Amino acid sequence: MSKKQNNECGMYGDIKLFAGTATTELTEKIAEYLSVKLSKQVVQHFPNDTLWVRLKSSIRGQDVYIVQTTSRPVHRNIMELLITLQTLRLDSAGRVTAVVPYFSYARSDKKDKPRTPITARLVADMIEVAGADRYMTLDLHAGQIQGFFSIPGDVLSAFHILTGYFSEILPNMINPVVLTVDLGFAKKGRNFAADLDLPIAFVEKRRSGKKNKAEALTLIGDVEGRDVIVIDDEVDTAGSVVQAVNLAKDHGAKNIYLTFIHPVLSPPAVERLANLPLTKIITTDTVPIDVEDQALLGDKLEICSIAPLLGEVILRAHEGRSVGEMFNE
Repeated sequence: MSKKQNNECGMYGDIKLFAGTATTELTEKIAEYLSVKLSKQVVQHFPNDTLWVRLKSSIRGQDVYIVQTTSRPVHRNIMELLITLQTLRLDSAGRVTAVVPYFSYARSDKKDKPRTPITARLVADMIEVAGADRYMTLDLHAGQIQGFFSIPGDVLSAFHILTGYFSEILPNMINPVVLTVDLGFAKKGRNFAADLDLPIAFVEKRRSGKKNKAEALTLIGDVEGRDVIVIDDEVDTAGSVVQAVNLAKDHGAKNIYLTFIHPVLSPPAVERLANLPLTKIITTDTVPIDVEDQALLGDKLEICSIAPLLGEVILRAHEGRSVGEMFNE
């Protein structure tokens, strides 16, 4: 078999899995799913705030995956990812895949004002230039970001993990309804509700004149006397969540469950969530949540791991099998 045919079959040596410093725990779970040992590297942070990476063993000709989320500290985590990608490329890896559970700067996906950047495109370019042959990520804020990459990749969704959680507790819920935090999330919210065979409601927000701040105005749909599942793709400062939950309560909602993929949780998000009348907060580990924050949220917090999902996709990519078959596509 020629080298070209060999590559087309997905034969790149063994799987070598590296953990970025932002996703050590998640990558350990992926390694356990794949039954492989984590490959080791040294990441040194110098006093002048620069980074240095050295692999502890050769990965020449191997199928290499580096898992690194790009949450806070955003620029340090992005630079660590880029430097590691270049290190892997310079050590003659057979194929390098950047696994980025949370893609920062995803909201900077277009020029919505004059003289502004499209930073999501810049980050995509840097990942490619640094040495990635492929990429994997989850639940991008905007679908068009896929077009910013010139390399192939897998853009996955963890919403089926959340629907799996709710499908188990639905029998104990009171006439449940899905509520999206704004109309911009209506399509994904509708798909989530359809998967659970539930009705849907929406929060309408508008930007108010001089403040240029989005404020919740009204709730479209029926939540009175019902358990409500408030859904979004990520929670940053939790301002939209506070508005949505308060509106739902004002309209007679009973128990309120909050669910989202990316727990960015910039201050004062955790304090806001802790003070809300929420029955449960269900999220994933695309972004690690500090132990102190987990303690503050207490028993309300439920973290569903994406490790089995990423592990299975990595295995299928390594073996040259379809990823779409996992989702009946």
